[in-house]
Amino acid sequence: MTDVARALRSLGFLTIGLFDRENPRAGHETTLSIIERGESLGFDSAWLRDRHLQYGISSPVAVLAAASQRTSRIRLGTAVIPLGWENPLRLAEDLATVDVLAGGRLEPGFSVGPPPRLDDVAAALYPDTVEHEEFGYERLARLRRFLAGEPVSARAGTEGIEEYSERIEPHSPGLSDRLWYGAGSPTSTTWAAENDFHLLTSSVIQSTTSTDFDAEQYAQIRLYRDTHPAGETARVSQGLVVVPTDSATPDQRRRYEAYAEARRGRVGIPQGPRRMLFAEDLVGTSEQIAERLLSSRAFPEVDEAAFALPFSFAPDDYAQILEDIAGRLGPLLGWAPD
Repeated sequence: MTDVARALRSLGFLTIGLFDRENPRAGHETTLSIIERGESLGFDSAWLRDRHLQYGISSPVAVLAAASQRTSRIRLGTAVIPLGWENPLRLAEDLATVDVLAGGRLEPGFSVGPPPRLDDVAAALYPDTVEHEEFGYERLARLRRFLAGEPVSARAGTEGIEEYSERIEPHSPGLSDRLWYGAGSPTSTTWAAENDFHLLTSSVIQSTTSTDFDAEQYAQIRLYRDTHPAGETARVSQGLVVVPTDSATPDQRRRYEAYAEARRGRVGIPQGPRRMLFAEDLVGTSEQIAERLLSSRAFPEVDEAAFALPFSFAPDDYAQILEDIAGRLGPLLGWAPD
């Protein structure tokens, strides 16, 4: 095991928030309970994925609004909101509203690009404008300008009995400085650094020079820090699937190991036209996982982590995993609850 290059000062977790088609409330309530448990265990952040037309959370901003009223300290993030599905002005209003409700704890993360399966949803999502929509970085830059308070209307002041603002309301100071970008390629990583977005790096990354995930992620983090004006202090959060088994039952261990084994076949093999690499899921004792992470090249480069909970586990599984991460794995990585 190597020395820790950076103390892990922020420990978080990420969940997709699965629910049943016929009983969606139960799954959403489970997600809110997981966030509450995370706060009680001392986690610094909780992150939600974004899944459209699937049985995972499609509106993370709405769910985080609810979570903001059940928690008081834990930071609430999205990893990530794909902006191709969103109107930047309306999303800015929603984000600012939740940040106000949360007392400045929101940390939204985004991606850009056209929605997946755009041909299937274009008639419903953009029935009259799809050929005119711009799905690139400017969409995200526009959102940040709105959050920063840039005027969006020439009409302000009192008109009759109505009062109008030139900017989105509510305005939440500081929110525009807490935005993350989920980058998977050198191009998107460079853009995030040059435009002062924090970097979310995950268990999926584009293969550029090798099929070694750890080497590619290390190169990505170095590219980001070397390009960002803040250099070594620029914020980077790493999200890997990490499943400690310290307090797991024998049945849980068997299921966890089977889950990882079923996904191991894609590791080290570039997938699709963009040659995306997947990280190996880490299942084992906290000592075993800590040794793997600390002996890697990428993990010692980050001081924030948001470990991803596997998609298909039960609430009791998530409770056990979170307790082991906070109580055993985190301290081995140099983290202590605030």
